[in-house]
Amino acid sequence: MGNKNSCCAYSSPQLGRKDLPGDGGPRGLEEHLAEGEISINNLQHISEREPEDWDSDPSLHPSAGTIFMERSKQAIENGLTRKKSQYQIADTRPLKKSSSCSTIYLDDSTVSQPNLKNTVKCVALAVYYNIKNRTSNRQIDIFDEKLHPLTRDGVSDDYDRHNPEHKQIYKFVRTLFNAAQLTAECAIITLVYLERLLIYAEIDVTPANWKRIVLGAILLASKVWDDQAVWNVDYCQILKDITVEDMNELERQFLEMLQFNINVPSSVYAKYYFDLRTLAEANELTFPSEPLSKEKAAKLEAMSRVYEDKIMADVLRNGIKKWSSLDNVCIGGPRRSIAILS
Repeated sequence: MGNKNSCCAYSSPQLGRKDLPGDGGPRGLEEHLAEGEISINNLQHISEREPEDWDSDPSLHPSAGTIFMERSKQAIENGLTRKKSQYQIADTRPLKKSSSCSTIYLDDSTVSQPNLKNTVKCVALAVYYNIKNRTSNRQIDIFDEKLHPLTRDGVSDDYDRHNPEHKQIYKFVRTLFNAAQLTAECAIITLVYLERLLIYAEIDVTPANWKRIVLGAILLASKVWDDQAVWNVDYCQILKDITVEDMNELERQFLEMLQFNINVPSSVYAKYYFDLRTLAEANELTFPSEPLSKEKAAKLEAMSRVYEDKIMADVLRNGIKKWSSLDNVCIGGPRRSIAILS
C-alpha cells in the first residue's frame, strides 16, 4: 500500500496473541491443524469475521466509550470543577467572547475539516492519558524501542520507567505530520488505529513502546486516508536512523495485529473527533475563535446552496416527496476516502 516495499497486501493466517513475535515468534499453521486438514492461506472478509463483542469496541462501535476518555475521566472532572470555581469568582473570571447580532464568533475546526495544530495536540494528549493511566504493561517486541531503536544512540537504561510528558509526545507527532504533510483527519484515524491495536493485540502503550506504536499507526493511517500516501522510504528520510526493512516489518505486524481491519465507520470517526474536543476543553486546549468575516460567510452560504441543490436533485431523481424524511437521501459528490468512511 503506497509502494512496492509496503506490506499491506501481505496475506497470512490469523495470529493469536501467543503467536505474535513478542511471545516467542510465529508458529507454523500446521501446528494448529488436525491431521488430514488442508492449510488455506486466505483471509475472511472483514464483515464475515466481526467480533462477538464489537459493541464494546470503541474503534468499531459508535456508542462504545473511547479508551482515552475513560482514562482521562479524572482530569476531565477536575477541569469541570476548576471551571465551576472560576465562574463563582466573577471579578477574576475572564470575559468570554460571545456571538451577537453584529458579530458571530466561530472556530475553524469542524468534523469534516478539523484544525490541524489543535487536533494533533489533542491526539498527543489522548496518547499521554493512555500511557499515564494504563492498567498494566503488556508489550510486544516489535514495538519495544530498545530492541528496535529509532536512533543510533539507542535508549537510556531507564527508558521504560518514566512516562513521557504531553509536550514530548506532541513534538514527536507534530514532527512526523509536518514532515510528511499529513492532514488533521489522518491524526484522528491514527488514534482510532492505536486504540484498536490495544484491544486486538491486548497490549498497553508504555514508555518503552509508545513511539513505535504511534509511528505504526501514523504510517497506516496516512496510507489508508491520504490520496497521496507517504511511502515507507519517506519516513526513513524523517527518522534518519531507521531502515526501510524495519518500517516494512512494523507495518506488516501492525496490520496482522489489527487482523487487517482498517475500516473506520464515519460514526466512529465523528465520535473520536468530538471526544477529542471534550478532552481539549477539559485541559484548556481551546480551539481559537475568530469573528466570522464577510468572505467566510459568503463561502459558507455558497457551500450551503450547492449542497441544497444536490439534495433537491436527489429528491427529484429518486421521486421522494418534499415532506418525506431526508435521512436516506444520499448527497452526491466525491468523498475523501471511500476506504475509510462507510
